[in-house]
Amino acid sequence: MISKIGRVTLWAFVGLLVIIAILPFVLMVSTSIQHTTRLTFGVDLHLLTADNYKNLFAVQGFGQALLRSASVVTIACVLNALVCSLAAYAFAFKRFPGSEALFWIYLATMMIPAQVTMIPMFVLFRQLGLLGTSVSLAIPVVNAFGVFLIRQFMVSIPPSLLEAARIDGASDWRIFCKIILPAIRSVLVALTVFTFLTTWNDFMWPLISISSDQSRTVTLAVSQMTGAFETQYGMVMAGATIAFLVPFSVYVVLQRQFIEGVTSTGVKG
Repeated sequence: MISKIGRVTLWAFVGLLVIIAILPFVLMVSTSIQHTTRLTFGVDLHLLTADNYKNLFAVQGFGQALLRSASVVTIACVLNALVCSLAAYAFAFKRFPGSEALFWIYLATMMIPAQVTMIPMFVLFRQLGLLGTSVSLAIPVVNAFGVFLIRQFMVSIPPSLLEAARIDGASDWRIFCKIILPAIRSVLVALTVFTFLTTWNDFMWPLISISSDQSRTVTLAVSQMTGAFETQYGMVMAGATIAFLVPFSVYVVLQRQFIEGVTSTGVKG
């Protein structure tokens, strides 16, 4: 009897947490389909409209912001996967004196807050003439986390497999493309999801580096919909809904591979 009461209490508590987690999304969606300047959980049938979503693209230029974010995310995902996998391959299989110390020093950079490096990055990209471009928005996401994630998976690959390929005359590049990449596919998917979410939701760096409204990302476009005296929360929540649905859809599609990649990295590392 006591164990049954405990299970009921546990499920009730979990259910309460789920409801609390879902409430903000309910508020977002319910407000997005109403012409209103208030945030409310109620739905007024007289205020129901689809104009918020239409005006996002017709008036606010939200489609351009979506394309901009899509280009930044694509560059970031490809660049992060390529650079981190190559660096992880070097740290895992191309050992040299001091490589282990260099790896841990590189990992230590993860403890540096991103805000500390924003001013140096701003000056650097401005000197290079890249400030505000899609490349400058994508490069900061390439960091030690991706290298660590992939390396932890790579160390589980038997070195004898690589040695056999070298005996057959395979070069390092061929070994990387034909053996390593297929073996780390699941962890690459996990890294891609991490990169996608981080880049898509980034707000501070685009806010600092972008000066043109035509170059806005999705997060900037949503934040700039608030007015000085009145805010159409229906339109703001419509933009937030679309901005949420894109990464959510990507995660749903890649959920199985993402979980497999994260789990295998934790176990095999």
